[in-house]
Amino acid sequence: MAVEELQAIIKRCQILEEQDFKEEDFGLFQLAGQKCIEEGHIDQLLEIIQDEKNKVIIKNMGWNLVGPVVRCLLWKEREDDDKRKVYFLILDLLVKLCNPKELLLGLLELIEEPSGKQISQSILLLLQPLQTVIQKLHNKAYSIGLALSTLWNQLSLLPVPYSKEQIQMDDYGLCRCCKALIEFTKPFVEEVIDNKENSLENEKLKDELLKFCFKSLKCPLLTAQFLEQSEEGGNDPFRYFASEIIGFLSAIEHPFPKMIFNHGRRKRTWNYLEFEEEEDKQLADSMASLAYLVFVQGICIDQLPMVLRTEESVISKGLELLENSLLRIEDNSLLYQYLEIKSFLTVPQGLVKVMTLCPMETLRKKSLAMLQLYISKLDSPGKYTLFRCLLNTSHHSGVEAFIIQNIKNQIDMSFKRTHNKKWFTGPQLISLLDLVLFLPEGAETDLLQNSDRIMASLNLLRYLVIKDNENDNQTGLWTELGNVKNNFLKPLHIGLNMSKAHYEAEIKNSQEAQKSKDLCSITVGGEEIPNMPPEMQLK
Repeated sequence: MAVEELQAIIKRCQILEEQDFKEEDFGLFQLAGQKCIEEGHIDQLLEIIQDEKNKVIIKNMGWNLVGPVVRCLLWKEREDDDKRKVYFLILDLLVKLCNPKELLLGLLELIEEPSGKQISQSILLLLQPLQTVIQKLHNKAYSIGLALSTLWNQLSLLPVPYSKEQIQMDDYGLCRCCKALIEFTKPFVEEVIDNKENSLENEKLKDELLKFCFKSLKCPLLTAQFLEQSEEGGNDPFRYFASEIIGFLSAIEHPFPKMIFNHGRRKRTWNYLEFEEEEDKQLADSMASLAYLVFVQGICIDQLPMVLRTEESVISKGLELLENSLLRIEDNSLLYQYLEIKSFLTVPQGLVKVMTLCPMETLRKKSLAMLQLYISKLDSPGKYTLFRCLLNTSHHSGVEAFIIQNIKNQIDMSFKRTHNKKWFTGPQLISLLDLVLFLPEGAETDLLQNSDRIMASLNLLRYLVIKDNENDNQTGLWTELGNVKNNFLKPLHIGLNMSKAHYEAEIKNSQEAQKSKDLCSITVGGEEIPNMPPEMQLK
C-alpha cells in the first residue's frame, strides 16, 4: 500500500515542472516514503530513487527521507546485513542526488537529536555524508563553520575518559569521534592551503577552522588525560587529536609560536569582529591548553624555532600556565591534603628555584607573584604546612623573609576571625615561630647575608608584642618570651657586637695603612692612578 501511494505521488509529479511542486506534494512524498521504510519496503524504495525519471523529484523532495533512513541505521542495529546495506545505499544516493542546502540542515538536525552514547554513533555515521554535502556548496566558510560548531557542541556533551582503561574502552565514543573529526576536517584545511589567491571566502574559511581549533583545544584537550609516551603514546587518541589540531593551526598560517605571543596583546590580530568576540570566550583556556600540549606533553615541539626553545621560554610558558590554572580556583579552597601529592609541593619549590636562580628579572618577579597567588589558594592548614616546608628547604634569606611576612599576614587575619584561628595562634603558632625566631648558626651567623630574614623576624616579633596583649596572650608569645630571648635576641645581640668589633678593627687597619709610606701604586698607560681617598676606603 505504501509503495503504491509513493508511486502515485511520483507519477503525478513527473508531469510537473520543478517550480510547480507544491508544499502538499512534499508532505505526501515524505509520509509515503516514511511508510515504505517503516513497513520494510526498502528494496522498492531504492528502485524508485535509482530510477533516472525520478531524478528531479528526488533532488527536491528526497532529503525528507534522510531522517527516517538514518534513524533506522541507528536504532535497528540488529537488522540483518542485507537490509543495512540497502539503507546505506539509499543514504548514499540521497546525499548524491538531493539539494545540498536542504541536506546540510537536515543532517545537522539529525546530529543534534541524540543524547548519551547515541551522540557518537550519530556523528560517526553522518560525518562522511556531511563532508560530501559541504563540498558541493559554494559558501563553504559558512557551511563548515556551522557544521563544526554543531559537531563540537555535541562532542562537548560527552564525558572525557581519564584512565588508560577508559580510553581503551571508549564507551561513549569520544576517542573515535575525535579521530573521525580530523578526517572530516582535513579536506577543508587542504583547500585553504591550495588556494593561493587569499580570497575573502578563503580567509573566512581560515577563521572558521581557527575557531574550531580553539574550541578543540578547550574541549576535549584541556581536560583530556594522555597516555605515557613510553608505553602506548603512539595509540593515544588524544595525543593524535592534539597533534593534528596543532598541525591545522600551522597549515592555516597560525603556528603556535605566533598564537602564544599574540595572546594578551591589546591589538587583536583577527580580521573579523565576530571572531574577536569568539576569541574572548575561548582564547584563555585554549592558550593554556596549547602551552601545556607543547611544553609539557612535547607535542609538535620540534616545530618550535630553536631560538624559542630555551629554558627561559619554557619557564615563561610554565608560569603562564600556572597562573591560568590558579586564577580559576577560589581563594582558601585548596585543602592541605593536596600537599601530600608530590606535584602540589614541587610547584612552590620550583617557584623558589626560579625566584633565586633565574637570571631574568621579569621571570623572578613573576615567580614571586605566582608563589603569593599559590599561597592564597590554600586553606589555613595548607598555608601553615607550606610555610614550614619552605622555611626548612629554601635556604635563602629573601625567600624566608617573604614567608615570614606571609606568616605575619595570616596572624593578623586570625586576630580578626571568630573561628578557624588555631593554625596561626596558640601552640601551632609557637611551633612555627620556633623556625622563625632563631639564628641558623647562633651568634656566629653571617648577619649581612641573613639580613632580610632577620629584619622580617624582628618586624614580626615587634608586631606580636604590640598587637597581642600580655593578658590575652592569643598567640602564646608571652609564655615563650624567655625562650625567644635566649634562642634569638641574645645570640643576635652577641652577633651584632661581634660584627661591630670586626668592622671597627677593619676601620682601624685602614686608617693605619694610610699612615704608612709603603703604599703600592698602579700605573695604566704610563700614567699613575691616584690612591683612593681615605674617606672612600673607610666606607
